[in-house]
This record gives sequence, C-alpha cells and structure tokens, in this order.
Amino acid sequence: MASAPAPIVIPPSQDFDGNDGPWSSFYLEIGSPAQYVKVLISTAGYQTWAVVPQGCIASDPPDCATLRGGQFIPSQSSTWKYNNASTNGTFTLGLETNLDYSGNGNYGYDTIVLGYPGSNGPSLQQQIIAGIATKEFYLGIFGLSPRSTNFSTFNDPVPSYMATLKNRFTIPSLSWGYTAGNQYRLGTALGSLTLGGFDSSRFFTNNVTFAFNQVDVRDLTVDIESIFMTTRNNTVSLLNNSIAAYIDSTIPYFYLPLDVCHQFEDAFGILWDNDIQAYLVNDTLHDSLQAQNATVTFTIGNTTQSVSISLPYAAFDLIAEYPLVTNTTRYFPLMRATNESQYTLGRAFLQEAYLIADYERRNFSVSQCSWKPGAQENVVAIESPAKKETDGKLAAGTSTGGLTLGRIAGIVVGSTVALLFIVFIAFRGKRKLTATLGTEFHRKHGFAAGDAPLHAVEMPNAKMPEFDRGSNREHEIDGHMYPGVELETTRDIQEMKSNEEVGSELENSNLQVSELPS
Repeated sequence: MASAPAPIVIPPSQDFDGNDGPWSSFYLEIGSPAQYVKVLISTAGYQTWAVVPQGCIASDPPDCATLRGGQFIPSQSSTWKYNNASTNGTFTLGLETNLDYSGNGNYGYDTIVLGYPGSNGPSLQQQIIAGIATKEFYLGIFGLSPRSTNFSTFNDPVPSYMATLKNRFTIPSLSWGYTAGNQYRLGTALGSLTLGGFDSSRFFTNNVTFAFNQVDVRDLTVDIESIFMTTRNNTVSLLNNSIAAYIDSTIPYFYLPLDVCHQFEDAFGILWDNDIQAYLVNDTLHDSLQAQNATVTFTIGNTTQSVSISLPYAAFDLIAEYPLVTNTTRYFPLMRATNESQYTLGRAFLQEAYLIADYERRNFSVSQCSWKPGAQENVVAIESPAKKETDGKLAAGTSTGGLTLGRIAGIVVGSTVALLFIVFIAFRGKRKLTATLGTEFHRKHGFAAGDAPLHAVEMPNAKMPEFDRGSNREHEIDGHMYPGVELETTRDIQEMKSNEEVGSELENSNLQVSELPS
C-alpha cells in the first residue's frame, strides 16, 4: 500500500499588500512563461483570480500594477485558453453578492503554480483563472473551497484547484489550515497556509469542532455566543443575543447587526458616517484607543461547546488607501449588516484565529493563534477517511464526523514533516502609512471605486481545453459530493472606447449557486 502524500506548505510572499489592511499575500506563477502575481487567500472562493492590465487606467497611480499585486497578461502566455462558453469568456464573479459586491471576469484556463519563485510549489495545468479589472477586489484571490465551476449548465463541472490536488494524490486529504497573519505581532507575523493538513505551532489546541452549515455556500458558519471588550479597568458586553456568522477571509470586515455596531460605537468612541458608510479613525481617537489597548473577545460555539478568540485593538487598527479613499486614513473594520445573511467574520478576525477545514469529514475548527517567539513549524497531516476505509482501519458504516484537533493529531502520517523555509524577498515596496483626515470614500461601505465596462482581454484564438468531467452537476471526491456553481453566459459585452479613462469592468451576467442534496 503506497503511503499517503505529505501536506503542502505554501510559503507567503514576505510582503503585506492590499488597500484595506494591508495583508500577508501569497505568490502565484501563472502561464508559460510564468507571470508572477500576488494574491490573497479566500476561504469562500473556489477559483483563482488575477488582475489584468485593464485593472489599471491612466488616472491610477503610476505603480498601480504593483499595488494590485502584479498583472497577468493572458496574451503573453502560450498555454492560455479562453473559455468559449461566452464572448471573451465573460461571466459574473459571483462572490460576496450577499454583501453587495459585484464584478465580472474574463475566464480561461492556464497553468498555476502556488508559492513564490523557486519554492517548488504544486503546479497544475488547465486551471480556471478569472482575469479581473474591478477594484472591488483590489488583489486577486486563490480560493480554498473544493466547489466546481459550471459554465452555462450544471452538466459540465470543472474541478477546483483543491479538488484536482486531491484527485491527483498530491495532498493527503481535501483539507487545509490557514491564518491571515498580521503586522503587529513579533515584528510582523506572516500568513500561514497548509494544504492537506495544518501547522500546529501556530495555534493553541482545543477540542471544539464545528459541523459544516447545511447551506453549503456558508459552510464555515459559527454561532457567536458573546462579544466582550476588556480594558484594564472594565469589561463591557457588545452582544445581547447569539448570532450565526460566516467566517470568510475574502473580505476584511466584521459584518454585524446594527445594535451590535452601536455597542462597538459606545465602547470605542467610533462614529459611523452615513454619507461615506464607514468608521474612520482620526489621529486623536487613534492615540486614545492605542493607550486604552482594549481586547475584544469573541466566544463562538457549536451548541454544546465553545472557544474564545481574543483580538487586541491592533487587529482593528487598519489602513484604507487609494482607491478606497482619496487620502490614506485609518479605519475600524466594522460594517453594519442589513440582514442575517451578511453576518460575517472576515480576514481581520483571522489575524488572531487559525482555521482548519476538513471537507471530507465536513467539519472545521477555529483556534486562538499562538505567538511564541522562535516556534518551529510543525506540520501535521489530516488523513483522508477514504484511505482509512481502504486500509481497513474504519469499519463500514462508521461515522467519520466530529474530527477534533486531538483526533487529527492522532492520524498524523509518519512523523512531523520538516519543510525548508526559503526566504524570498522580491517586489517588497512596502508603502508608508500616513493618515490624513477628511477622506472621501467612493462607494458602498465606502470601500469600492465605481467601475465602468472593461475592454475585452486579448486572448489567442483557441478552444477550451478538455477536462475529465462527470455527468452530474456536483464534483465527487472520495464519495463526497461538492456543489458546483453555475455561471451563465454573458449575452451583450459592452466594450469601452480606447480614449475613455474610466475604471474597467465587464457587463454583469447572472450567477446561480447550488447546494448539496439533503
């Protein structure tokens, strides 16, 4: 019996990027020859997005391409194939629509290598890539969800990157461990991403496991049982009643009910501006909040057990930059949710929380990050339950649910995996952060510049590549079904005149999301 593959550690870029953080980013190599871009991790996403040249226009800063993590130019890749299910492969992105985000992508297929140049990350050919220009998502993303993508119909699913890694026995299971990193711990604490396992040195172990939500597109949902703000002199409750919230690293914000936002306002002295739809923090308030140095503790549970995640004020002390604002300013990443579907714990939460998702057992865990100086990486594999059945270690009909961190540690494949960390510093260009008051925000939540239609991305005249596809709308891995997301073809693609200096975007098309059968 062949041994299971080891987990894969994807090294971060060593840089902090983005216009709403900034955040620890990750490199991708796309195409042939390789083009290097930096992206953020999306726990909700199931595709790879990269910024294309149309994402930077004449009115943007001269270093726009660098600020957006670099650009992917499809016409310069010999292995790029456009998706011919619609004109120019144009479909809606479909992510975060419940939060009123919108945008479109030019879809195609190309080779994607994870990790910075020379890190020997996994390489897969003919993977889905969306070229984006919209500034609502300022950097591209790498999606961790195993959902497949269906272009036009549910009968033609294209597997995700994660599903393909598992199908090709590149990782031991359909699972991952991730934390976003931050700039205020240990000098800087880079993000951590492990595919097929987790890094136990990055968190404090607990025995709380969460089952995936029945609404599959909100799988990583927890019940927030309480929120407390603690200072040297006082403890204040910020939540009156338990709410269910989705953990999603795609966006940085905490989307919470209006009454909870009011309690944050009272506790921190922050003010909501109804015109700009955001909480800005001026220098005076910032100095006061730093001196106060409050801790906010979220207690999240699964009806029988709970775990607490504490965040210092520094986790809420973020920077907004162009094009979100005219002038760089500090902001507090709290957003007023308009309904229950918007309750979200975003990337800011994952600065202090380590998230492990196991799609084969359909559960996940959330743990408080550990900041022990000099801690050595300790990578632990999550073994596939299908392998346990094959090896005769799991009797037929035995449940594979309820995988706690303690149980995960018991199914380590071999000893601790020691991986060489290669320091790679390129394209660093960290931006100086200087706060300026009187800033204008440009769109909803105050965090998106208005975008106009996008010129079609230049693509070679090639046909869509062939994939191993099933006849069902879900993509099956080890007997488990994962829903496909359907992207309908765009009927009329509006093209901009070449002399119009406006933000770029594609005309919207419709998106349908499927759920797992009950």
